[in-house]
Amino acid sequence: MQTRIVSIQQGLGAAVELIKSGEVVVFPTETVYGLGANAFDGNAVRKIFEAKGRPMDNPLIAHIADMSWTERLAVDISDDAKAVMNEFMPGPITVILKRSKDVPDEVTAGLDTVGIRFPRHDVARQFIMACGTPLAAPSANTSTKISPTSAQHVFEDMQGRVPLILEGGACEVGIESTIVDMTADIPTILRPGAITQDMLVKVLGKVRNFDGKIIVAKAPGMKYKHYAPSCEMVVATSEDNAAYEYGRQLALGRNPVILAKNDYIIGLGFNVIRLGERDEDAMRNIYGAMHEAQEKYDYIICQDFGNEGIGASIMNRIDKASGGKRI
Repeated sequence: MQTRIVSIQQGLGAAVELIKSGEVVVFPTETVYGLGANAFDGNAVRKIFEAKGRPMDNPLIAHIADMSWTERLAVDISDDAKAVMNEFMPGPITVILKRSKDVPDEVTAGLDTVGIRFPRHDVARQFIMACGTPLAAPSANTSTKISPTSAQHVFEDMQGRVPLILEGGACEVGIESTIVDMTADIPTILRPGAITQDMLVKVLGKVRNFDGKIIVAKAPGMKYKHYAPSCEMVVATSEDNAAYEYGRQLALGRNPVILAKNDYIIGLGFNVIRLGERDEDAMRNIYGAMHEAQEKYDYIICQDFGNEGIGASIMNRIDKASGGKRI
């Protein structure tokens, strides 16, 4: 299969035809690039899993282009769920709702719930609207690999696995959407993201983070290894530990690199990929930095961003990428 990268102006017609014929298409969102198929076509959705090498018990998210489409996917939508959607959609949030009978098991991994997201990226919305149907879409990378925040990231990983990639520039947010389960007794964050717990509390009054044992995953990113670079990665709990580990790896003959914000203090002569001034910058740049690091270096040391707000959302990805290894 030949893979092409095209602009929305050049490729919209071809992309829509692929979706309507039961194929997959990669499209940009503000979080990461997604690999989409008609959410109401179980056979088409299966092609997502085939292209990614993704386990079938890992549910997908249905992406919509208009709030009214929610009623095609979900039933018994609570007032709290509507409040969250009205406040944060379109945007980097996914709500878990009770699924309608029209949503195939391939999308939900056989669960009675479905994740729904309304992206704010102009290309995503134009494409989904032109398709006329919600698109089931996980991140457009092979399973366990680093999520893509550019069309080139997708091409390097999935060339020959997908027919078409719609170009949409660099992703503005940079990590996957926050997922909040609105079917739980207390709204529960299943995956943190740019919409933080504090932001949700202002709308809902009470929100908890999922902290139980995962047996059946209700949302993507809960059950399996994710976001992993091709080389070893660790988290440094302090700047001194980062510098020490860097020197230790050099002595072992490796070529290490440190991923950190601009204010991270380390000595001269270190390989460093700077992630920006703020946590929001680091969130936007972290996947791109990981892609660059795995291409140029063979050992990654990452700053610890803490356990609050956006920092905690970044660490959710870093901990999965590093296997939880800390030094």
